[in-house]
Amino acid sequence: MINRALNHLEEWIITFLMAAATLVIFFAVVHRYLSGVPWIQDYTVRMDVSWAQELCIFMFVWMAKFGAAYGVRTGIHVGVDVIIRKLTGTPQRMLVLFGLLAGALFTGIVATLGGNFVWSMAHTDQVSADLEMPMWIVYLCVPLGSSLMCYRFLQVAYTFWATGELPHHDHSHVEGIEDVAAVAVPSDEELHGARG
Repeated sequence: MINRALNHLEEWIITFLMAAATLVIFFAVVHRYLSGVPWIQDYTVRMDVSWAQELCIFMFVWMAKFGAAYGVRTGIHVGVDVIIRKLTGTPQRMLVLFGLLAGALFTGIVATLGGNFVWSMAHTDQVSADLEMPMWIVYLCVPLGSSLMCYRFLQVAYTFWATGELPHHDHSHVEGIEDVAAVAVPSDEELHGARG
């Protein structure tokens, strides 16, 4: 139940940030274009959209941190697994578990150090240049995203330990598009038999 809610929250955050960043960039580009049109520029020059680039950068950083956790959960991270594929049995299993636990340890350390950094920054008056947003809010994505990624590494490690299964993502599959091989294509005999 909690994992399902966390999965949806993770996907919603990524989707929202991607859509919002796209809209902000679109708005900024349209504004820049209209600022060159003589009879509209008097109105567009009054609007200050210097904040758009900074906001998009912040949204993409947040999206990347949560997207990395999503990547661990779904198995879409690129990995070098030449040695792992050559091994079988217990050595392969131990190497996979070592890699997953090393990922959990690394992201746990990053989350801890990021949390300390954000805590220290929250006690300052530092704000971003254009939005004047408190910088601790901007950097909060480091401990939050890294904690979620650490949890995902531990979740995948536990599932692998219990079942021997790793999340796998088929890069050739596009959701919503039917697999051509799965569609039954009638043979010549079936076509001629149906006509005759």
